[in-house]
Amino acid sequence: MALIAPAIAAAADAPPPVFNWAGMYLGASLGAGFPLHTSERLQATSGFGSPAFDLYPAGVARPGVTVGAQAGYNWQEGPWVWGFETDFSLLDGRRGPNGLFAASPAYAPGLPFYTLSPNSSANFFASFRGRAGYAYDRALFYLTGGVAAGGARGPATLTLGAGGPDAIFTAPWSQSSRMKYVVGAGFEYAFADQWSARAEYLFLNQSLDTQTFDNGAGFLYASRIRNENHLLRFGLNYHFGAINEIPGALQYGQHSNHANGGNGGEGENRSGSEQYSVHAQTTHVAQGYPRFRAAYDGPNSFPSGGKANVGSTTNAFLGLRLWEGGAVYLNPEIDQGYGLANSVGAAAYVDGAVAKVGRAAPYMRFQRYFLRQIIGLDSGGERLTDPDVGARSEVLESTQNQISGKVDKDRIIVTLGKFAVGDVFDDNVYAHDPTTGFLNFAFNTMGAFDYAADAWGYTHGLAVEWKQNWWTARGGVFQLSTTPNGLDIEPVLFRQFMGVAEFEARYEVLGQSGAIKFLAYGDNGYLSKMDDVINYAYLTGEFPPTVDNLRKRSVKMGGGINIKQQLSPTLGFFLRASMTDGRYETVDYTDVDRQISMGFVAAGALWGREDDEIGVAGALGGLHGDRVRYFALGGKSVYIGDGALSYAGEKNMEAYYKLGFGKNLDATFDYQLLVNPAHNSARGPINVFALRLRAAF
Repeated sequence: MALIAPAIAAAADAPPPVFNWAGMYLGASLGAGFPLHTSERLQATSGFGSPAFDLYPAGVARPGVTVGAQAGYNWQEGPWVWGFETDFSLLDGRRGPNGLFAASPAYAPGLPFYTLSPNSSANFFASFRGRAGYAYDRALFYLTGGVAAGGARGPATLTLGAGGPDAIFTAPWSQSSRMKYVVGAGFEYAFADQWSARAEYLFLNQSLDTQTFDNGAGFLYASRIRNENHLLRFGLNYHFGAINEIPGALQYGQHSNHANGGNGGEGENRSGSEQYSVHAQTTHVAQGYPRFRAAYDGPNSFPSGGKANVGSTTNAFLGLRLWEGGAVYLNPEIDQGYGLANSVGAAAYVDGAVAKVGRAAPYMRFQRYFLRQIIGLDSGGERLTDPDVGARSEVLESTQNQISGKVDKDRIIVTLGKFAVGDVFDDNVYAHDPTTGFLNFAFNTMGAFDYAADAWGYTHGLAVEWKQNWWTARGGVFQLSTTPNGLDIEPVLFRQFMGVAEFEARYEVLGQSGAIKFLAYGDNGYLSKMDDVINYAYLTGEFPPTVDNLRKRSVKMGGGINIKQQLSPTLGFFLRASMTDGRYETVDYTDVDRQISMGFVAAGALWGREDDEIGVAGALGGLHGDRVRYFALGGKSVYIGDGALSYAGEKNMEAYYKLGFGKNLDATFDYQLLVNPAHNSARGPINVFALRLRAAF
């Protein structure tokens, strides 16, 4: 102990580092990529029966240029530096064979030539990595590693010889079930107060890409490419520093409010405007149910013998102020695992906290990237001369996808880019976020709000909000997916899109705040009308009926009401009611045509546990008559399809207790009761139990 005290004192008196690496940084990089595997093989599989039919086109992978951008955040303790970084880079030279190739003389029964015609590939890589290093003087030596994305082969066509009915093979995008990752090391040197240069080596593994060519007659070729690369790149970074306040900005009090009129509260430590915002969260959900009564199981059913699954999402939320009122945001996300029963089985699905697209290995995507501009509508003179004028302005708190700073209470908010429709519309402070509150779809969004989204819940769009003293008007336009519930967002602007409008009125009842929202939307795209699908099935005798071949330009309308009401400072109530045009198939959300849901949420301060929370809610949902007929004939949709149907409206109940360990760590015990799951009285009820673990900063 006599030796420890002087050591601690010496560490406390040690001079600060020559360069402080802590804080957010942005940069750009340029370098080269060197592929490890350049050979190609098209392996003859189903229908051929012999490797003598294999094809060996000349490989075209070659060294190429890589150029990109990166953003990250560091912490520093003495010489030790750690943090995370996300980047996006183009990587040239990673495309499939293209052109006319001579076949091997050993090809049986003999083939003079064949042609390969690939479309665009995903010639990029993106990553979400951790970093750890040691700083000496103005230099930083570091190791890095994490999950990567990109590198997929695009759709392609293989033609044997001169072609013919069975000689043309087509392949979709390549697929991979393995984790894509990147590891490496680097050296960074701070040559100015806020600038550094780096040299970095990375080993990039974009997995084993498998692409299957099919001629539609039972013959298949499979291409399996191990996509691995050595990368050497050089870059520049600009460091914003650990002191995250705009120099010279006015200093304000500790008041804090949400951007869209949420409840005010005490801010954590914000006294001025932030230059940037950095937050992160990771959520893990283990969910399962025991055996339940079922007359039968179908293709999109919860297996009646019982099931359990685990899934997780990990996100970073990066924001940077560009100019007064304007900021850009980026959200990289890592997903792993599966929703319960691979995300099917109930219209009001039981787990909104994990990705619907399940995979055993972690995978990474940029779920959000958008620009937000806040335009103040109050006169600036009085606000600037007297910053305590409460009627004129408010301070936004620093939170996910929001930068702290003073804004006018009356304002216009414009959001443009890729984000979720629910980020702006149909919000409710008591039931909206499945990572912190209710898990079930029925309680976090209007069930009949068939909003635009890809399979992960995000899309490209524009939203405008006009906020005044007691009301807010919102409007937006968003791209639908290419096909209903598809993986890809419609690439052509306004070919398939959704328009949505919402009006919110805020009020007080007996001194308790509340709000009511009226929402209407229309999906304009290529959709199947259920009556046409059923008639076609009877005409052709093809059962079960399918929606894939009868899509034509249609408009699907819907809307609803959303109410939130504070009953006391520690107790709140919510209610949603919605309806949509059930004559059409589900577009991008879930299989509900009408629904009403309501519930209560109580804060733990009510019983002396400040960070705890309890919630209980119930919902009733139903289907339009044409959709009842479709599912009764064995049809399936986004989340449901039991192979038959004894129709009864779906009923849901959920209760949870969130046990908080401070503001940023919690464990939630959740129970759900599903009566008539998938609107089917021949199955259930189902008792679903879950444990959710969440950490955030």
